[in-house]
Amino acid sequence: MIRRRDFFTLLGGAAVWPIAARAQQDGRMRHVGILLPGTHDDVEFQAFVGAFLQGLAQSDWIIGRNVQIETRYAGAKAEDIRKHAQELVGLAPDVILAHGTSTVGPLLQLTRSIPIVFSVIIDPVGGGYVESLARPGGNVTGFMANEYSANGKYLELLKDIAPGITRVAVLRDATQGSGTGAFAVIQAMAPLLRVQVNAINLSEIGEIESAVAAFAAASNGGLILTAGAAGRVYRDLIIALAARHKLPAIYFDRYYASVGGLMTYGPDYIDQYRRAASYVDRILKREKPADLPVQAPIKYELVINLKTAKELGLTVPPNLLARADEVIE
Repeated sequence: MIRRRDFFTLLGGAAVWPIAARAQQDGRMRHVGILLPGTHDDVEFQAFVGAFLQGLAQSDWIIGRNVQIETRYAGAKAEDIRKHAQELVGLAPDVILAHGTSTVGPLLQLTRSIPIVFSVIIDPVGGGYVESLARPGGNVTGFMANEYSANGKYLELLKDIAPGITRVAVLRDATQGSGTGAFAVIQAMAPLLRVQVNAINLSEIGEIESAVAAFAAASNGGLILTAGAAGRVYRDLIIALAARHKLPAIYFDRYYASVGGLMTYGPDYIDQYRRAASYVDRILKREKPADLPVQAPIKYELVINLKTAKELGLTVPPNLLARADEVIE
């Protein structure tokens, strides 16, 4: 495996904090809530939380000494997320770290006073979470995921690696605005690349399996998985379906390529969580989220799995390999 960045470093070091770090000295224990649309055994979210905790430790916030962390793994179902959001708000933490639109929306229905830092949201202004990127104005700020326009890149990259594709199924979470917005961008790009696109909503396992099987019954197809909580929950299923039906697929997070997906393109989510820790630190030191500008991703990663490409009978063009941040062999 050729690596330019080692994703799993954080998994080994996520629980290591500098014991000798200087604690905050005002004598009050701070409380930080974390709301995640995933499960506690999901290694992706474990790595994200590890990066966040390391970022806090670098600012001298030590668990059990001057900060307590309350983490809720809520899964992808809306009712479960609402329940866990209510639990966290009821604890009245000093700040809540939230992942994506599926968690921030329910939190805002419950509180307009507890500061919220999001680590991943595509369009926080359009979603009504902040007044503007430069001046959020309320109790929410954080770090954007890729902008809607980046979804057109998925289709372009998929055509680069599999030029024969003429049909693409876009797997999306239709319950979230980000899912419908991403599909709209891909749909607009499709005629330029002479590709027909269809949406498959991520609902129940059986429905996903049936929809992908029906799509794969015709030739020259490919898959795009857009960003969203449901895509993470059904990650293993979607990768397995792509392999079973011999469908070239592109995903939004590099982890998918590391476990068998063909190709990924998207922000460095580990970096997003490290940066989120800096905002939580500033809020714990009395800065207001209204004054902290929403920030865009600094790093985007293109990752290609050559083993999966070979299994699909694809030859990756040299120019695409040269653009990749990581190539998995």
